[in-house]
Amino acid sequence: MKLIGRKAEIADLDEIIESKQAEFVIVYGRRRVGKTFLVREYFGQKFAFYHTGMANTDMEGQLKVFNSSLHKYGEMPYPQVKTWFEAFEQLTHLLAHHRRQAGKKVVFIDEMPWMDTQNSGFIQGLEWFWNSWASAQHDILLIVCGSATSWIINNLINNHGGLHNRVTRQIYLRPFTLAECEAYFKLKNIEITRHEIVENYMIFGGIPYYLSLMKKQFSMAQNIDNICFKEKGELTDEFANLYASLFRHSEKHVQIVEALSRKTRGLTRDEIIEFTKLPNGGGLTRILKELDLSGFIRKYRGYGKKKRDALYQLTDFFTLFYFNFMYDSRNDDEHYWTNLIENARHRAWSGYAFEQVCMAHIRQIKQKLGIAGVLTNVSSWRSKETDPGAQVDLVIERNDRVINLCEMKFSNKEFVIDAKYDTILRHKRATFREELKTQRAVHLTMITTFGVKHNAYWGNIQSEVVIDDLFA
Repeated sequence: MKLIGRKAEIADLDEIIESKQAEFVIVYGRRRVGKTFLVREYFGQKFAFYHTGMANTDMEGQLKVFNSSLHKYGEMPYPQVKTWFEAFEQLTHLLAHHRRQAGKKVVFIDEMPWMDTQNSGFIQGLEWFWNSWASAQHDILLIVCGSATSWIINNLINNHGGLHNRVTRQIYLRPFTLAECEAYFKLKNIEITRHEIVENYMIFGGIPYYLSLMKKQFSMAQNIDNICFKEKGELTDEFANLYASLFRHSEKHVQIVEALSRKTRGLTRDEIIEFTKLPNGGGLTRILKELDLSGFIRKYRGYGKKKRDALYQLTDFFTLFYFNFMYDSRNDDEHYWTNLIENARHRAWSGYAFEQVCMAHIRQIKQKLGIAGVLTNVSSWRSKETDPGAQVDLVIERNDRVINLCEMKFSNKEFVIDAKYDTILRHKRATFREELKTQRAVHLTMITTFGVKHNAYWGNIQSEVVIDDLFA
């Protein structure tokens, strides 16, 4: 399998491999996003040392598997040790006596967060290895990987001890874009329309491992059934494993994302406490930060709102899909998705999920609007009034004194603006202008699957974006 996309990351690695100094590189991102695959494919398994930490294993077990990796790459047997200081001392010996070769000696340690068991002294051992020896070797390239993003950031990137400012490069691996998903499906010879790719994104969020489970002999709906609803499907137990593998004591993390899945506009901190009954304090702050850093939620302020009004919103597609369709499913229908009849829950999910797809493709939306090079601020807005209320989930404030109020609609056909919806749009724009007292031009922008029907009400729309534009 060749690498799909990842052009920026490959360019970074090209630069790193040519560096004349020791490099300490962090590759991080959501679980299943392809971090290990990127490193393996780029270096073609040509490592001076490669090790992967083990999940749910104590310090003794971690040291045993580390010793096994030393034996694989070393030219002499290394005795089993009891401390990480001794283990990194052995790694230093292995690398110092590694057969000479041109270029960097690549040391790849995968799933490092699992190796840092309680009271193990792992971080101290790593500090000693880098500071006392590796950092002075111009040919050493240390690459560290891990899905527990919060651990990576807190212990390595923002380390305030011996590893402070020691990380030389950071590569944050994002999910595929829609265009990269399309390229992946073409590579696998999967016949799928762009509308179906968008629906797939609404479920799996461009996570490469999830895409790899799609089989070309099945339809989109059949694939979803096989992967998510069939007994022993590949993702039947994914949700429980996902959070448990990333966070210690993940029950509270799950409580929060479940609460957020029920309120698509997002919740304030106080509302999260009310819904989950979790205590207010530093523990909640830490959990929210971990979920944010790991890409499951986002913290944002609405247009014109103050910091204390910040909302937390669920952004992980699979988590949203799980709570809407898998969590409380009490049927034994292995063809649930194929036979699903659109109902209120499905309409609410698809509308919000499509909005999140658009939020993940702001760059493509700006390109379509002809403002790719214009400085912008992206937010959402909710009016003060409640009867009738008004809200816009995507506001693009432009440096050229224009504001785009974006309406996002997912459908199976051309979207039709009727008299009722036209009144709603006019009310939104008028209320926005009145409450914000803005002197900027306010444009209505429709982002739809197949465009807007050019009827009597279409003329009130200043610009359109369709799903083909999101594939740019």
